[in-house]
Amino acid sequence: MIKSYRNNKVEIILLALCVAMLIVLQAVAKEPDSAPPAPSVTTPSVTTQSAPIKPAPTQQAASKKAGPKKAASKEPVHITSDTLEAFNDERLIVFSGNAVAVQGDKVIRSNKLLVYYKKGADEGKDSAAANIGQGGDLDRIEAKGPVRITQLKKIVTGDEAVYYQDDQKIVVFGNAVMREGPNIVKGDRITVLLDENRGIVEAPENKRVSATIYPAEDGKKKK
Repeated sequence: MIKSYRNNKVEIILLALCVAMLIVLQAVAKEPDSAPPAPSVTTPSVTTQSAPIKPAPTQQAASKKAGPKKAASKEPVHITSDTLEAFNDERLIVFSGNAVAVQGDKVIRSNKLLVYYKKGADEGKDSAAANIGQGGDLDRIEAKGPVRITQLKKIVTGDEAVYYQDDQKIVVFGNAVMREGPNIVKGDRITVLLDENRGIVEAPENKRVSATIYPAEDGKKKK
């Protein structure tokens, strides 16, 4: 009896210990492992719409575009003289006595200027004199007598000259001399090409062209 009672007592103690351990384990399981997590903060999303990128403007080289340059052949011709005669059938105007014709930077001086207009010009004009100043109708100007032509620093003299409007060319005949600064070129015929800024000097048979050219002084640079 004593042995059986002891065995039952041991079983009861073991059973109580198991129940106690089970209660402890359940209590531990219910406890939170760590502090409650901090509430999450939701960052508001912002949608930005990028502005369209414009290409940088290209930098153009500075050009002298104050406006298109007027062609020299289209500039008006201003003529003054002591007397004027108009020949309508020949489309000719004759300026006599200290005649001066100016077109742009060109000046022609002579005793007499014969101004010829193109045949295709307006026939409805009352007289050829009405065409004065219309550069588009001008054909050529013939200068008679001692002639002096200047353009900037260039001076050409001779016995006669013809100015061709469309070709922008002046041909000087007889004792032709071209001066530019101290430099002098002499011949019998000088052709000045205005648009090309150059001249052609020719001599008659058995004669030669002469030129006197001064070198630039020391210390002075040519412009």
